[in-house]
Amino acid sequence: MTLRPLLLTNATLCDAANGREAPGHVLVRESRIADIAWGEAPGAPENCETIDCAGLVLSPGLIDLRAFVGEPGAEHRETLASASAAAAAGGVTTLVCMPDTNPVIDGPAIVDFVLRRARDTACVNVLPAAAITKGLAGREMTEFGLLQEAGAVAFTDGLKAVTNAQVMRRALTYARDFGALLMQHVEEPDLVGDGVMNEGEMASRLGLLGIPREAETVMLERDIRLVRLTGARYHAAMISCADSVEIVRRAKEDGLPVTCGASVNNLVLNEGDIGHYRTFCRLSPPLRHEHDRLALVAALNEGVVDIVVSDHNPQDVETKRLPFAEAADGALGIETLLGAAMRLVHTGDVELPKLLAALTANPARLLGLETGRLAVGAPADLVLIDPDVPYVLDKRTLKSRSKNSPFDEARLQGAAAMTFVGGRLVFRSADSNSVAA
Repeated sequence: MTLRPLLLTNATLCDAANGREAPGHVLVRESRIADIAWGEAPGAPENCETIDCAGLVLSPGLIDLRAFVGEPGAEHRETLASASAAAAAGGVTTLVCMPDTNPVIDGPAIVDFVLRRARDTACVNVLPAAAITKGLAGREMTEFGLLQEAGAVAFTDGLKAVTNAQVMRRALTYARDFGALLMQHVEEPDLVGDGVMNEGEMASRLGLLGIPREAETVMLERDIRLVRLTGARYHAAMISCADSVEIVRRAKEDGLPVTCGASVNNLVLNEGDIGHYRTFCRLSPPLRHEHDRLALVAALNEGVVDIVVSDHNPQDVETKRLPFAEAADGALGIETLLGAAMRLVHTGDVELPKLLAALTANPARLLGLETGRLAVGAPADLVLIDPDVPYVLDKRTLKSRSKNSPFDEARLQGAAAMTFVGGRLVFRSADSNSVAA
């Protein structure tokens, strides 16, 4: 089915890739951006559908580099269909799914299955990340070349860090030769031990075992020394503390091919949000002290933190409605990524173009994607953002199969009004009455 040309007019265009934000109009033809007009609106082509954006912000669709989807193997938690519906509702047009599935995404056949299943059931772009080691066991490397050919966009052991230094060195060397990206979960499991939240006074008051910052920094320091040895591209999936910011800053100043991300949870929440043992806030990495959160926000502004992710890892009721120390790590996040991140804009901590760069242009550049920019010829993966719409998050309205959000019943401001993938409307908010077709 051929789509009619689409003119998105009277929008505030935000092209984070070039740092430009101004009124403008976008013409979409055959799933790609055909023209961009800054200022005055161009004439609409014949047989064109026109949408008046009422001054709302039009941006490239968000790209989420860290989403755990249960399919295959844990469809009761999430499926590719439900995750993509949640993504579309959150303005996310591309999600990278982690290899923590059953079976693990560690062979070309599983990569192919995920891509085929996504084509059949998902309404947004789904890109699989393959495992660094077979079975996520940390011992034997996967076949990076074959996995790349099958469609894997990066390599990670998901929730697990590669703890064996020799295996990690070989993986980095192998990745360098294939031009592949390694995304490491920087937590040393022996230092995490039985810890369940940030180590410090708050953990002591709650009577919970703490996770020291060194569980993150020791792993990060080791990996960066291996990057220096091998010259491979390396991405720390999520950092959570001020010490890690300094480690990444030094690595970048030394010219190493190192990037890092931060979870939106660690950018807008701190350990105090655990309150009376709220298991929805048991996360990995844990919510840290307020000074760590502020250090991450400053690092995002500075460009030390390159990417913001949702760390979407939904859990079922049986693993969350438990005492805090027994509950599973993780919470959903892909649908609330935009609304939660907009807190940083409304508090004046981060300018909107800087935030959107970390959600669009930067992850696209890291993975070598065509998306993430407002440019003629780029895929028409777009989100129309209402930055000021207020709402209270109601878990009953979430598209995800699981409902455990750390922002449950939180007051948020800013949401996707419309989401387009390849020029096709895949989500329209019930609140977008001011937007007229």
